[in-house]
Amino acid sequence: MSGHSKWNNIKFKKGKADALRGKITTKIGREITIAVRMGGSDPTGNMRLKLALSKAKANNIPKDNIKRAIAKGEGANDAANYEEISYEGYGPAGVAIMVSCLTDNRNRTAADIRHVFSKGGNMGETGCVGWMFKRKGLFGVAKESAPSEDDLMMIALDAGADDMQTTEEGYDIVTTPEAYDAVEKALADNNIEVAMSELSLVPDTTIALEGEDAEKVQRMIDEFNELDDVQDVYSNADLPEEEETEE
Repeated sequence: MSGHSKWNNIKFKKGKADALRGKITTKIGREITIAVRMGGSDPTGNMRLKLALSKAKANNIPKDNIKRAIAKGEGANDAANYEEISYEGYGPAGVAIMVSCLTDNRNRTAADIRHVFSKGGNMGETGCVGWMFKRKGLFGVAKESAPSEDDLMMIALDAGADDMQTTEEGYDIVTTPEAYDAVEKALADNNIEVAMSELSLVPDTTIALEGEDAEKVQRMIDEFNELDDVQDVYSNADLPEEEETEE
């Protein structure tokens, strides 16, 4: 489902997969390490680690890499030096962009992010576009993994999900962060395999882009994803399918 889900289209998370595969592996490994450092190596009581492991599974990260990242977190050498920081601003065509980072050098990261924003937009103050986004739980289920559309919707809504949307490849289930665990448990209890699950920033409304504007936004977010310190990129851009990034 990756690359085709409406929310993945909005987030532009993966970028050009072949070029970014090594970076994706490194970034997810860092997330796992920090999660273990902050909350221990048991995902049952560590939501952050659970989400990082889910992301690792969705991106086919090798088990050996995951084990090394966990061990590194348990050793906690350089992990303590990283801090989370978000940057926000406007890109081409007035698109709102949120960039989530893990960094051991705030000055370097801020300079890198500002440089990318300057190529067709501008970095703003904290909160300038953040109000446009809400944190949501997202689950992606492939059509072949669902009992039926109606049954899946009933299971999800009964567990506390807010909404379910049908895509060409499957179904996107949207929850509040508070309902995330209950929906995850309901899907597992019904033996429904989840292709993607995460807590994400979802825009209240989107801007439909085409042609040159869509290309400029795609280019900017690809540049953000190429930065080592960037973990996730979110925007309120809605691109036509032919502009979507393939995995």
